[in-house]
Amino acid sequence: MARDPVDRWRDLGSFIREQRAGARLSLRRLSELAGVSNPYLSQIERGLRRPSADILHQIAKALRISAETLYVQAGILDPPGDDTDLVAHIRADPHLAESQKQALVEIYRSFCHGRDADGGGSGPTGERPSPPGGPAGGGR
Repeated sequence: MARDPVDRWRDLGSFIREQRAGARLSLRRLSELAGVSNPYLSQIERGLRRPSADILHQIAKALRISAETLYVQAGILDPPGDDTDLVAHIRADPHLAESQKQALVEIYRSFCHGRDADGGGSGPTGERPSPPGGPAGGGR
């Protein structure tokens, strides 16, 4: 069932406010960094205004978070369903060496499997868990 649009914008505003507080930015400073007016940003945070995808992108950039995070909060994008999208992005990144891609995928999957196993039970089948400090040198 879809959320009420009023609730969605209020939740988005609260999320932005929490991210701003976590980044230790004043409303005025975030508005400067994002290139939006102080009153407009205040209205967004209070759920009174519906920002465009462009404005959300500017706010995300100023907060140093992904625009997709805000798009999901705003209901513009659906939340990711599984890890295949992230794994595909890691593997497609031309700036990473193959060994780096493999290490990132292994670390990511170990976190996901750890989350799934929090309730107890067996670990992931068919995969070697990564060491707590991350992948060590001297391997393949």
